[in-house]
Amino acid sequence: MDTPPRARARGGRWTTGVCWLAVAPVAAWALLRLAGLERGPLVLTAAFTPYVAAVAPAVAVLALALRRRAPAAVAALAALALVGAVAPRALADGRPGVDGPVLRLLTANLRLGSADPAALVALVRTQRVDVLTVQELTPQLAADLDRLGLATLLPHRSLSPEAGATGSGLYARHPLRDPGHRRHRRYFLTQAYGTVLVPGAPPLRVESAHPGAPYTIDAVPQWWTDQRAQPPATPAGGLSVLAGDFNATLDHATMRRLIATGYTDAADAAGAGLRGTWGPYDGDPIPPVTIDHVLVDRRIAVRDVDVRPVPGSDHRALLAELRLPAA
Repeated sequence: MDTPPRARARGGRWTTGVCWLAVAPVAAWALLRLAGLERGPLVLTAAFTPYVAAVAPAVAVLALALRRRAPAAVAALAALALVGAVAPRALADGRPGVDGPVLRLLTANLRLGSADPAALVALVRTQRVDVLTVQELTPQLAADLDRLGLATLLPHRSLSPEAGATGSGLYARHPLRDPGHRRHRRYFLTQAYGTVLVPGAPPLRVESAHPGAPYTIDAVPQWWTDQRAQPPATPAGGLSVLAGDFNATLDHATMRRLIATGYTDAADAAGAGLRGTWGPYDGDPIPPVTIDHVLVDRRIAVRDVDVRPVPGSDHRALLAELRLPAA
């Protein structure tokens, strides 16, 4: 017996409605990402864009399999937009042709000073780190690091160790000039900085970045303020590097605007831009997201980037191997 036309129409409408329910969030997410419209709670959700990009093609295939052309077309466009925004982070870019010295830079959030100092010093030693930037550096941890050998490995430093999350530090194998730190207004997080004098290269200004986190809706306005306060690149001036916990991913418009001033995201350039740096590493059921970055002047070549665990921290460290222009 044939299905009555009215029943077929009713079933068709239900199928079409379900398709649109699946497609609408993906399309809205693509619009959010492309237009940089994240505000309020959307600031937090924007960090998970790579996961939506992974699911979006399946939504398009589902709508196409159900022969719903309009939802399928919208889903396909959204999937192309999201995948196009995210996938290049897994592909290494061309790098500028420079022939200066190699610099190995490590950045790590130390989680209120609870990171294992012996593990961090061992990482610096075994990986031949030349510059270390740290966030959430406490006085006790700073003392422990020096006691375990960091003072010998990286004797030059610009430090502002403080209890809690506000401390910051910059350590270097090579001499530093103009050391100092600046403080964000609301949450009082500090960012240590200094100019590293690498033999055979121009002076390199390095800053340990740590804008506040958008952990509640009330914190989002200050997050925007801290993000905008990050120093832009100086393509017509001296070389600069920003390395640390930015509490933002490349899917946040504010990060893209900062990079557009003349930086390169080192992990993105090395094809490691989708490797998570924060999330589940202290047991929290949060999918990994990439909120720690090494932003380098575009005149600096990125040779390699790796992500390393730091026992006791909810972040993973980023290790970037860079080649600087010759002096």
